[in-house]
Amino acid sequence: MLAQSGQYLTLRLGSEEYAIDIQRVQELRFYEEPTRMVNSPAFIRGVVNLRGVIVPIADLRIKLQIEKVEYTDFTVVIILNIQGSVVGAVVDSVADVLTIEADAIKPAPQFDSVMDARFIVGLVKEGERTLIVMDVDALMSNAELGMVV
Repeated sequence: MLAQSGQYLTLRLGSEEYAIDIQRVQELRFYEEPTRMVNSPAFIRGVVNLRGVIVPIADLRIKLQIEKVEYTDFTVVIILNIQGSVVGAVVDSVADVLTIEADAIKPAPQFDSVMDARFIVGLVKEGERTLIVMDVDALMSNAELGMVV
Protein backbone atom coordinates (compact mmCIF):
# COMPACT_ATOMS: atom_id res chain seq x y z
CA MET A 1 0.00 0.00 0.00
CA LEU A 2 1.27 3.45 -0.85
CA ALA A 3 1.20 6.14 1.80
CA GLN A 4 -1.85 8.33 1.36
CA SER A 5 -2.81 11.67 2.86
CA GLY A 6 -5.82 11.51 5.11
CA GLN A 7 -7.09 11.05 8.62
CA TYR A 8 -5.67 8.29 10.79
CA LEU A 9 -6.84 6.84 14.10
CA THR A 10 -3.95 6.44 16.52
CA LEU A 11 -3.84 3.47 18.86
CA ARG A 12 -1.52 1.75 21.29
CA LEU A 13 -0.32 -1.84 21.28
CA GLY A 14 2.08 -2.54 24.12
CA SER A 15 4.59 0.31 24.23
CA GLU A 16 4.20 1.32 20.57
CA GLU A 17 1.81 3.76 18.88
CA TYR A 18 0.23 2.93 15.55
CA ALA A 19 -1.99 4.72 13.05
CA ILE A 20 -4.66 3.22 10.80
CA ASP A 21 -6.75 4.77 8.03
CA ILE A 22 -9.89 6.18 9.67
CA GLN A 23 -11.93 5.30 6.58
CA ARG A 24 -11.69 1.62 7.58
CA VAL A 25 -13.09 2.28 11.08
CA GLN A 26 -16.79 1.59 11.50
CA GLU A 27 -17.01 2.13 15.27
CA LEU A 28 -15.22 1.79 18.60
CA ARG A 29 -16.51 -0.50 21.35
CA PHE A 30 -15.52 -1.44 24.87
CA TYR A 31 -13.98 -4.90 25.07
CA GLU A 32 -16.44 -7.65 25.90
CA GLU A 33 -15.47 -11.31 26.10
CA PRO A 34 -16.33 -12.86 22.71
CA THR A 35 -17.75 -16.34 22.16
CA ARG A 36 -14.81 -18.66 21.57
CA MET A 37 -14.73 -20.62 18.30
CA VAL A 38 -13.08 -24.03 17.99
CA ASN A 39 -10.22 -24.47 15.52
CA SER A 40 -9.70 -20.72 15.13
CA PRO A 41 -6.20 -19.19 15.07
CA ALA A 42 -4.82 -18.23 18.51
CA PHE A 43 -5.17 -14.49 17.79
CA ILE A 44 -8.90 -14.83 17.06
CA ARG A 45 -10.48 -14.27 20.48
CA GLY A 46 -13.89 -15.39 19.20
CA VAL A 47 -16.96 -13.72 17.73
CA VAL A 48 -19.55 -11.20 18.87
CA ASN A 49 -23.03 -10.49 17.58
CA LEU A 50 -23.06 -6.86 16.49
CA ARG A 51 -26.64 -5.90 15.65
CA GLY A 52 -27.25 -9.20 13.89
CA VAL A 53 -23.82 -9.46 12.23
CA ILE A 54 -21.37 -12.10 13.52
CA VAL A 55 -18.03 -10.33 13.83
CA PRO A 56 -14.70 -12.14 14.39
CA ILE A 57 -12.55 -10.44 17.03
CA ALA A 58 -8.76 -10.51 16.53
CA ASP A 59 -6.30 -9.51 19.26
CA LEU A 60 -3.64 -7.52 17.41
CA ARG A 61 -1.11 -8.00 20.21
CA ILE A 62 -1.21 -11.76 19.65
CA LYS A 63 -1.32 -11.43 15.85
CA LEU A 64 1.71 -9.13 15.80
CA GLN A 65 3.55 -11.13 18.49
CA ILE A 66 3.64 -8.20 20.91
CA GLU A 67 3.96 -9.06 24.57
CA LYS A 68 0.58 -9.90 26.04
CA VAL A 69 -1.04 -7.11 28.01
CA GLU A 70 -3.96 -7.57 30.37
CA TYR A 71 -7.43 -6.46 29.33
CA THR A 72 -8.28 -3.26 31.21
CA ASP A 73 -10.95 -0.57 31.21
CA PHE A 74 -8.97 1.11 28.39
CA THR A 75 -8.99 -1.97 26.12
CA VAL A 76 -10.94 -1.16 22.97
CA VAL A 77 -12.30 -3.13 20.04
CA ILE A 78 -12.05 -1.24 16.77
CA ILE A 79 -14.76 -2.46 14.41
CA LEU A 80 -13.32 -2.32 10.90
CA ASN A 81 -14.83 -2.68 7.45
CA ILE A 82 -12.19 -4.46 5.39
CA GLN A 83 -12.91 -5.37 1.79
CA GLY A 84 -16.61 -5.74 2.55
CA SER A 85 -16.10 -7.83 5.71
CA VAL A 86 -16.65 -6.58 9.26
CA VAL A 87 -13.93 -7.57 11.75
CA GLY A 88 -12.96 -6.39 15.21
CA ALA A 89 -9.42 -5.59 16.36
CA VAL A 90 -8.54 -5.57 20.07
CA VAL A 91 -6.06 -2.82 20.98
CA ASP A 92 -4.77 -1.49 24.30
CA SER A 93 -6.26 1.97 23.75
CA VAL A 94 -7.07 4.58 21.12
CA ALA A 95 -5.78 8.13 21.37
CA ASP A 96 -6.86 10.56 18.69
CA VAL A 97 -7.44 11.21 15.01
CA LEU A 98 -4.68 12.95 13.08
CA THR A 99 -4.52 14.36 9.58
CA ILE A 100 -1.32 13.04 8.02
CA GLU A 101 0.09 14.13 4.68
CA ALA A 102 1.48 11.38 2.42
CA ASP A 103 4.93 13.01 2.28
CA ALA A 104 5.14 12.90 6.10
CA ILE A 105 4.99 9.08 6.02
CA LYS A 106 8.56 7.87 5.69
CA PRO A 107 9.48 4.33 4.61
CA ALA A 108 10.13 2.01 7.54
CA PRO A 109 13.55 0.35 7.72
CA GLN A 110 13.40 -3.21 6.42
CA PHE A 111 14.88 -5.84 8.72
CA ASP A 112 13.87 -9.11 10.32
CA SER A 113 11.30 -8.08 12.88
CA VAL A 114 8.35 -9.74 14.57
CA MET A 115 5.98 -7.45 12.67
CA ASP A 116 5.67 -8.50 9.06
CA ALA A 117 6.86 -5.60 6.85
CA ARG A 118 3.90 -6.01 4.47
CA PHE A 119 1.65 -4.68 7.25
CA ILE A 120 3.66 -1.44 7.60
CA VAL A 121 3.10 1.56 5.34
CA GLY A 122 5.75 3.69 7.06
CA LEU A 123 6.62 5.85 10.03
CA VAL A 124 5.40 9.32 10.98
CA LYS A 125 7.03 11.70 13.44
CA GLU A 126 4.20 13.60 15.16
CA GLY A 127 5.72 15.96 17.73
CA GLU A 128 7.48 13.75 20.27
CA ARG A 129 5.66 10.64 19.04
CA THR A 130 6.70 8.23 16.33
CA LEU A 131 3.72 6.42 14.82
CA ILE A 132 3.85 3.18 12.86
CA VAL A 133 1.35 3.52 10.01
CA MET A 134 -0.24 0.13 9.38
CA ASP A 135 -1.88 -1.27 6.26
CA VAL A 136 -4.98 -2.48 8.07
CA ASP A 137 -6.39 -3.98 4.84
CA ALA A 138 -3.42 -6.36 4.57
CA LEU A 139 -3.32 -7.00 8.32
CA MET A 140 -7.01 -7.85 8.65
CA SER A 141 -7.72 -9.45 5.26
CA ASN A 142 -9.67 -12.72 5.21
CA ALA A 143 -6.50 -14.60 4.23
CA GLU A 144 -4.61 -13.15 7.23
CA LEU A 145 -7.49 -13.99 9.56
CA GLY A 146 -7.62 -17.52 8.22
CA MET A 147 -11.26 -17.02 7.19
CA VAL A 148 -13.03 -18.29 4.12
CA VAL A 149 -15.77 -16.07 2.78
